[in-house]
Amino acid sequence: MMTRQWRNGLRVVLGMILATAVMSPAPASAQVVQVGRGDARHTINFNLGYFALRGEDSRDEDDVLLANVFDLASQDNPFDPLDIGEFNGFTFGGEYTFAITNYLEVGAGIGFYQKDVDTLYRDFEDSDGTQIEQELKLRIVPMTATIRFLPLGREAAVEPYIGAGIGIFNWRYSEVGEFVDFSDDSIFLNRYTADGNAVGPVILAGLRAPIGDAWTIGGEFRWQSATGDGLLDEGFLAEKIDLGGWTTNFTFGVRF
Repeated sequence: MMTRQWRNGLRVVLGMILATAVMSPAPASAQVVQVGRGDARHTINFNLGYFALRGEDSRDEDDVLLANVFDLASQDNPFDPLDIGEFNGFTFGGEYTFAITNYLEVGAGIGFYQKDVDTLYRDFEDSDGTQIEQELKLRIVPMTATIRFLPLGREAAVEPYIGAGIGIFNWRYSEVGEFVDFSDDSIFLNRYTADGNAVGPVILAGLRAPIGDAWTIGGEFRWQSATGDGLLDEGFLAEKIDLGGWTTNFTFGVRF
């Protein structure tokens, strides 16, 4: 009797074990499809870099920053404390890229740059002997669409690439402070602002190194060219603002 009950209980236990084994999920390695570097076609890239505006020798002749270099000190003196290089500064952004093939990628990105520069009239002072100072501020938000060519493909140990595209550059420029009216040498307070969108080409080149199947790090160089206009209507010294320059980026990417 006890033997029959023991056997029946054993059958029940074995049946439960068998049912659990049949109903339990397969091992993770069997369920998850392993994806290699070449199969991950989407990438989210983050970048941190340094933006340098074009120098005085290559800027648009009607650029407002170039006009300030010659006119803030005096109309007769081309030397001024303002240096175009003072507008160079840090930039950051993000970009989504999609691999069309192993050698071609398309991307869409956005960035942000802003720099404040304090200036003064070197050859003029207020009646109380204080400096006549202004704050100049430039902001650029580039939105770009690009295509990249990877000569070694996306599965190489190191992945160099070159590319080109087009950008829409949202910009804002302002000058706030004291100014001199050279017609009578009077000093007045004012704020000048202008903003808009400019379209221009983008050229890039970079190098990235995969870390495992999901991460990348690298460096990138970008050149952009665009010009905003309409500044004379807002009271500035010139009609345009040259937005061209070079960006050197450190990049970090996540592939999926």
